[in-house]
Amino acid sequence: MEWTRSETLALAFTACTQCFGIGVRSVRGGKLKPCSCVLRSIFRACYARFRSSLEKQSHLCLTSLDGTHRGGGRNTWGRKNEEFVADFYLVTRRRLNAADWRIFSAHYLLGADWRLCTRQLKMDRGSYFHAIYRIEEKLGLVYRTLSPYSLFPTDEYFQGATGCEQCDRRPEVVEIPRRSLHERLKVPIRKAA
Repeated sequence: MEWTRSETLALAFTACTQCFGIGVRSVRGGKLKPCSCVLRSIFRACYARFRSSLEKQSHLCLTSLDGTHRGGGRNTWGRKNEEFVADFYLVTRRRLNAADWRIFSAHYLLGADWRLCTRQLKMDRGSYFHAIYRIEEKLGLVYRTLSPYSLFPTDEYFQGATGCEQCDRRPEVVEIPRRSLHERLKVPIRKAA
């Protein structure tokens, strides 16, 4: 994947001391590499969408009709919020090792503050925050480069961009009441206070 300044400029931290707010750094060979602040921004955007998808009303389910790139008038139905929650959770679980998963689940899924996490995980404050930043960078890169369908940008995930001009029209959204047969994915997360 090729990273460009126009893609990373809006995501970059303006006071970043490594990229100076541009979002990319050059490495040997003249190639551009995304800055750590951009990767953390990507993670935080996906995590914010994950939280908002979890907090949707449980009795209503938004089902969308998306076109496919195969042609022939084929369409697929999907529940984008539930699919995003499941994709976010499963990709994260698969990409993190056991130690990073413990930190991620304590901080992001259970919502514990840094004092409780450092006490439970037996870490000092500096090591804990370095681990948090490393996890955010790793997952930000994974969410952006995931193929064939990346989790970021989230608007493309929810609008169903497929690369086919005819199929990339805005999907039709239909509200239907939730049935008892289709239970919501139970992710171990604490509601924000």
